Amino acid sequence: MDFNMVGPAIALGLSCMGCCVGCWIAGSASHAAMARSEEGHGKFIGMAAAPSSQVIYGFLLMLQMSKAIQAGTLSPVSSIAIGIFSGLAFVFSSIYQGKVCATGIQASLKSPGVYGKCFAAIGIIESFALFAFVFALLIM
Repeated sequence: MDFNMVGPAIALGLSCMGCCVGCWIAGSASHAAMARSEEGHGKFIGMAAAPSSQVIYGFLLMLQMSKAIQAGTLSPVSSIAIGIFSGLAFVFSSIYQGKVCATGIQASLKSPGVYGKCFAAIGIIESFALFAFVFALLIM
């Protein structure tokens, strides 16, 4: 049995799972806000989609890890460790970004002027996923 692609699969799978939960949290808040508001639905949908970005990091990491494994510069065991820990970083980042998006949606519903300001906290949480991605590439 070939275990070469287990690490890349873990990185991608965990990032997909985290994004799913994060978007569910933010999407639920978006639906509730749209039910209470007659306009501005697009901004709620946009904010609810923010947690989906971590899947891009998982996908790119999967590609880079599989290339490194095939080139012989990364062992399958190391790729599993990188996949698990970077994938967990993507999971937590996505979930907590979803929670921050949900509160941002609620705040924007009550006070529309804070919409843009809410993206500061969303971006800070996003940066942790980006750091995990870059550090994983550096480790490889």
